Amino acid sequence: MKRKGFTFLAVMLALMLIIAGCGAKSDNNSSSSSGNTSSSSGGSSSSSSSSSGGSNSSGSEQVEITLNGWGASPEEEELLQQTLDEFMKKYPNIKVKYEVISEQYMDVIKTRLIGGQAGDVFYLDSSEAEALFAQNVLEPLNGYITDEFDIGDIEEPLLNAFKGEDGNYYGFPKDSSTLVLFYNKKHFEEAGLSGPPTTWEELREYSKILTKDGRYGLGVAPELARQMFMIEAYGGKVVDEDGKAAFATPEALQGLQLVIDQHLIDKTSVQPTEVGSGWGGEMFGQEKVSMVLEGNWAIPYLNNTFPDLEYGTAEVPTVNGKKVTMAYTVAYVMNKQSKHKEEAWKLIEFLTGKEGMKIWTSKGLALPTRKSVAAELGYDKDEYRAAIVAGSSYAIPWQVGKYGPIIMNNFNNQFISAFLGEQTLENAMKAAVETANKEIEAMQ
Repeated sequence: MKRKGFTFLAVMLALMLIIAGCGAKSDNNSSSSSGNTSSSSGGSSSSSSSSSGGSNSSGSEQVEITLNGWGASPEEEELLQQTLDEFMKKYPNIKVKYEVISEQYMDVIKTRLIGGQAGDVFYLDSSEAEALFAQNVLEPLNGYITDEFDIGDIEEPLLNAFKGEDGNYYGFPKDSSTLVLFYNKKHFEEAGLSGPPTTWEELREYSKILTKDGRYGLGVAPELARQMFMIEAYGGKVVDEDGKAAFATPEALQGLQLVIDQHLIDKTSVQPTEVGSGWGGEMFGQEKVSMVLEGNWAIPYLNNTFPDLEYGTAEVPTVNGKKVTMAYTVAYVMNKQSKHKEEAWKLIEFLTGKEGMKIWTSKGLALPTRKSVAAELGYDKDEYRAAIVAGSSYAIPWQVGKYGPIIMNNFNNQFISAFLGEQTLENAMKAAVETANKEIEAMQ
């Protein structure tokens, strides 16, 4: 059988772990941001970069390690640089070179891993984690963990998102957000509703009351990343033990049918494109919907773009009597080919430890994955963020196995068709599962 895609990457990565790579150089897809302060500016790329030799931190010579990440807002970039500067003050013999991969992040990372040019440490989204675990390109971190690192302080669902089937942790989460219910306080008051719904049944009833004059009760994102918790609420699974699509079972359909029925039968929910908006936060801010499920990212957007909007947040209403929500998280992971693993671990330890995480999440643009940091910064009692923090203890991390893109794309293509009433949910999900599994089998 002809092997391609995932299998080809696995073979190439395995070969590159055996064959010594060439010296690393930044490519045209990245830009360096290591020049903000004296501790991270100046100098040339020395022989101590991630793909070449050099001394470790036990000697007097300064060692340079590379951190790869994707672009962010100027305010977030400033916070990260501040965190890195504090690390370099604490460890003056370690210089961190931060390289931004501005486009096609995972494609570039995979290519660099094959070529021996990936950073010593890099970002890894939970949705991509399981596929990379299988390639044997990440350094297992269990042997580096100390009691002082206090692994029990990290919210368990977020921690386990980066735990392999072999029991090893391959990364530690740097920040996260869960989904919460945003609700318009003015709309609720006008409708005589005293507070947000606490069950999905209440949410549908509230949506009927709130839908009026061209406004809808609930804004919906009809995609797997937002609907996965509805599948699991009734005992369904997105993938089976072999990593194949499994979301067409009666249990999986039961939760999803609630979403379809509210849109097609109740006619009290809407997706952004149906009201001329780009995303859920925008249609909520424009008051085209009274409720929407979004995350921490919506708070600064709403406060800056719609400063007069009166809104609140609450935990996602229970489904089938269960607390449910999604968690979106990113970890720092270590390149198994790094020549400076001791220094790379010190960086991960600092960035995901209490000291570094407190700096990085201090402005609320990203939220801590550590319970103690969330409490110290007051996010567990924050007007808008308390519900987000509360959901971290029971959230479902956004990840669907090593064939994630195939699973996600096929689900999304068919679910939107059912959401719009073009076919039944059952037929849509059966078609999605069948196509996804054929694509997976073709890769094996």
